[in-house]
Amino acid sequence: MKIGILAGGLGTRISEETVDKPKPMVEIGGKPILWHIMKHYGHYGFKEFAIALGYKGEVIKKYMIDYCSLNSNLSVNLQSGKVEMQGGVKPDWNVELIDTGLYTNTGGRIKRLIPHMDNETFMLTWGDGVSDLNLKDLLDFHRSHGKLATLTAVRPPARFGHLEMDGDRIVEFSEKLQTKEGWINGAFFVLEPGVSDYIEGDDTQWEKAPLENLAQDGQLMAYRYSGFWQCMDTLRDKRHLEKLWNSEKTPWKIWEN
Repeated sequence: MKIGILAGGLGTRISEETVDKPKPMVEIGGKPILWHIMKHYGHYGFKEFAIALGYKGEVIKKYMIDYCSLNSNLSVNLQSGKVEMQGGVKPDWNVELIDTGLYTNTGGRIKRLIPHMDNETFMLTWGDGVSDLNLKDLLDFHRSHGKLATLTAVRPPARFGHLEMDGDRIVEFSEKLQTKEGWINGAFFVLEPGVSDYIEGDDTQWEKAPLENLAQDGQLMAYRYSGFWQCMDTLRDKRHLEKLWNSEKTPWKIWEN
């Protein structure tokens, strides 16, 4: 099964970090958030990736090409130019890097990815969010209902400190999950190739007409997940993820190395 990752957006809400690189290459703990996402899928045995490129796509291409050498010891013969890699962790991944246009919208990028999915069920996510979601359970849920699309519904993390009040007195302050705010799109999908029929073209935003029409046709199911989930929309989000990565327990790091 292939995993599609959308990595072509302009990342304007975190522009402090995206002047010279796309948002999926913004680093958490010295590694691009794209790497964290791929490690999550790799932990569950998914190793076939198709990445939709757009803004600064060449940065992702270079990272993938240089990945092994950047994560290994090198022995270089300067006379012959021969380079030998020694040690290092080399994931068993196959990665297709697909140019899907600089200004193509999310739906358009998905439509361009689908021909690379071998006409089979595939998984899809954005290149800017991490979770400890059990991907096997998500896939089992999708296969159980037989519809075209499964969306992972999550609880939104608190953007501001949550206050419990007794009159004018604050009795509790925390930044826990705002469970009273309902469910939102967590952007971990399982999809059938037939969703392509719901996407008109490059200008189509996946979160608008395609998902709305799939829902109207009874073809969109929600997998509710109350565990850890966090997107990286802003610099504040990045700093929060950095803090978690540097803590004793990183919620989304479910892999061993």
